[in-house]
This record gives sequence, C-alpha cells and structure tokens, in this order.
Amino acid sequence: MAPNPPPAARPAVPVSARLVPLALLLLAAHPARGETGLLRDVVFADYTPLSGNLELARRLLTPLAAATLPQRVAGSGKRLAEQPIELSEERFIVYVPAAPPRQGYGLLAFVPPWPEASLPPRWAATLDRQGVIFVSAARSGNDASVLARREPLALLAAHNLMQRYPVDPERVYVGGFSGGARVAMRLALGYPDLFRGAILNAGSDPIGAAEIPLPPRDLFMRFQSSTRIVYVTGERDDPHVSDDSVSMQSMRHWCVFGLESFTTPFVGHTVADAAALSRALEALRARTPTDPDKLARCRSTIESELAKSFQRVEALIAGGRGTEAEKLLHQLDERFGGLAAPRSLELARNFTSSPP
Repeated sequence: MAPNPPPAARPAVPVSARLVPLALLLLAAHPARGETGLLRDVVFADYTPLSGNLELARRLLTPLAAATLPQRVAGSGKRLAEQPIELSEERFIVYVPAAPPRQGYGLLAFVPPWPEASLPPRWAATLDRQGVIFVSAARSGNDASVLARREPLALLAAHNLMQRYPVDPERVYVGGFSGGARVAMRLALGYPDLFRGAILNAGSDPIGAAEIPLPPRDLFMRFQSSTRIVYVTGERDDPHVSDDSVSMQSMRHWCVFGLESFTTPFVGHTVADAAALSRALEALRARTPTDPDKLARCRSTIESELAKSFQRVEALIAGGRGTEAEKLLHQLDERFGGLAAPRSLELARNFTSSPP
C-alpha cells in the first residue's frame, strides 16, 4: 500500500500508549470454542464468500472498476485468487467477556492504523459491561493494502467469531482509529448486511466518490435505512473534527440519517478512552427509526439527479461525442457507484476502453 492511499493514512499514536501490557495477554493460538478473556495470536480457519476478491470488488469498488478488475489482474500476468487472505498466516487479538448477555454478545471488529494486534488500554472493562467481543488483526495498519488485507481481515475476523460464540447479529459492529476508521467506514457502507453500525474514531471521509463509492443499490438502501454511524474525535483534533463534519454532510446528502457525533474533552488525535467507547457502544444500541417520508423524499432527489446524468451521457453518445460521453460516464460511475448499475455498465459497452 502506498504511503497515502485511500482511505487516507493518518499518523498512528505511539505504540507505548496503546498496547496492553504483554503480561496480561494469554497465549491462544487455537482457542477452544467459548474460551474467554484476552487471547493473542489467535488463528482462524473459516472463510466466507463475503471476503472473496470478486465480492469485495462488487461491494467496495465502483461498478466499472469492479467489472474490469479480472482483466486488469490478468493483464499484469497474475491470477485473481478466490480469497485474498491465507488465514493460516494471520494472527488476531481477541477479547471475550466472561459471560454473554442473554441475547448474545455484541462484536466489534476493529481496524487499527498500527501494525500490531492490540487492545486499546482500559477498553476491557467497558467491553465486559457492554458484553461486546473485540477483535483486531495484526499487519492491518495504514501500511497494509486496504482492499487486499485490511478489509478482508476484518470480515474474516467477524465471521469466525460469529461461528465460535453466541453473537447477536443486531450488535455486530465495525470500528477503527484514524486511518483504520476510514477503512471501517468503507466496510460499514459495503457490508450493511453484516455490520449494523460503525464507530469512526478520529477518521472519516465523504461517501459517493471514487475513494468511497456507493455499493449496489440493495445494499445502499439497507445502509440508508438501518445502519448507525457514530463519530468520536478528540476536541483538540481540529483536522479530524472538520473531516467528521464534511463526512456527515455527505451522509445526509445521500439520505443517511442514523448519525451521532461527539468529541472527547481535552485530547487531540488519540484513540478513544474507555468512557468514549462506552458512549459510542450505547449510541449504536439506541436505534432511532428513520422517518420513511423524509427518506423517500431524499431518495427521489437522488434518483432525479441520476436520471439527468444518464440523459447527458446518452445525448453525447447520440451526438457522436464518444470521448466526452465516456469521461462523463466515468464521473457518473464514481459519484453514484452501485446506484448507477446496471445502466452504467450497459452504456460502457459503447466504448472500447470500458468493460465488455
């Protein structure tokens, strides 16, 4: 991964400020089902179609980019494997509260900006009170590939723990800090059928762009209507507080209203403390139904904008202005993402450089 790929990499906080003392860690390379406490060097074995390369592309890339991925990989002389991750080579840290709540554990798949698999300090007591399992992967920091590592690792972690423990599917969340929060946001957007909410700690972006495209229509409608997003940033972390404001404005433009934001006092760019984590988890549970009329009106505005964009592309094609039409179609693809398919893919057949 390049130094500044999307989502934008942010400086990680010092390792010494984050890591749980190693003396507190329990070796658990292959933990038994139901084992609790803090487990390190966990190895998972189960794959899911959700983490497959083509499914990642379908959900997390624009339709035109996803359609050309196999041929671009083949053109580089490589083969697109079914899965991007070899689980036997990966290690995770897991924290499991001693007793599951009556309706099952919650689950937080955490994407870090740092390379170590670590539990932020003093989070364990909050996880115990909230009944939430925590999992984070090693080698999943800002220097790792977003699509080839960070995203599938979080998906596989959530999948394996849901197979191993009684997890309430309505309390499965994704989160992250700094650059990891930006990855978590992409995952929440692309996988609303798995993650019911997200904690974005000092890292966020606007959606509806090439870096964070909208997923296929059915998934995006689910995201609009049922996903809850909580923004948590230090009050002195001015750049990221500003980023949160831009991100939330973008969300509302795209008819996403299940948002909450708060700042932690007296701190800058640092991982959330236990109190902030507790507040964020409580906010995720406090679901407020979206006003169906408000959502319908907002969606109608988006559909009208999309229809006008298609009309402009079609008019350029009809007028023999193929180069301009292709450029506009790619802009439409980046802006509307999965909302524009399959029509965007059908129009792309007019151009030799676009998907067949």
